[in-house]
Amino acid sequence: MLGRRQIREKVIESVYAYQQNPIKQDILEKNMFSEIEKIFSLYIYQLNFLVALKELAENQIDIHSKKFIKTDADMNPNLKFIENKILAQLENNHERKAFTEKHKELKWDLHDDLLVKTFQKIVSGKRYTDYMASAENSFEEDQKFVGKLFLRYMAENDDFLNYIEDRELSWSDDVHISNSMIQKTIGFMKDGEEYHTLIRMIKDEEDRSFASKLLRETLNHWDTTEKKLQERLVNWELERLSLLDKIILVTAMTEMDYFPLTPARVIINEYIEIAKVFSTDKSNIFINGVLDKYVKDLNRS
Repeated sequence: MLGRRQIREKVIESVYAYQQNPIKQDILEKNMFSEIEKIFSLYIYQLNFLVALKELAENQIDIHSKKFIKTDADMNPNLKFIENKILAQLENNHERKAFTEKHKELKWDLHDDLLVKTFQKIVSGKRYTDYMASAENSFEEDQKFVGKLFLRYMAENDDFLNYIEDRELSWSDDVHISNSMIQKTIGFMKDGEEYHTLIRMIKDEEDRSFASKLLRETLNHWDTTEKKLQERLVNWELERLSLLDKIILVTAMTEMDYFPLTPARVIINEYIEIAKVFSTDKSNIFINGVLDKYVKDLNRS
């Protein structure tokens, strides 16, 4: 499962949207959960890309086997990639297949230009060549290879990221969350065990309640919390804060006030990490200082 940080991110994005264009809270909340569901679709879309790479490799082997004049490689192909244990588990995952069946737009066409070009780059790269030539045949090697492949050709590939953004605009803001979900999925797999349960941001009613309550408490107590924030700003006017930094601070202070069971240090650390996604390095330091002072004033543990 993911931590609550990703839920906090979506709450902050929703509060930001509200500050730009105020709408009814129930509609805002509905939109937030809709955006969270879109992340699962992106996650499946990325998993399907990995599966499609395997299918494309199988297709290539099949085509070569039907050539009129065959080479030794055509007659005795190296099957290591298509027999990769991680890719096999992803391909056989029931939840992935069921969701894709209901959302066929998430399935990759084997003739897709990005898929074909990415596959060509992979098979011409040194990492792939070394992997295919290695005499090792372990689950750990397969797991490490797919993890590196995902990072190099998907998570850190500008062409892939641009493609994702063109496909669904909101995905560009959330691909870092989906990437984390993919990495955890690969890392959670175990040798000899079929992997059936995929990762969701909202895993249960407790998570849904947390997201809903944090959003509503932040908006309902905005003016009061904003005044508390102003009191903690030393040599700094509230108007000088960027809207995003203000939202991060107000949301964090709201969580301090209305979620007493969550340790203060956990809350501070979470919002510092969120600031790294949305703001600058200087913002991280500033936000840490303000929240630390607030905790001390509250005498909160």
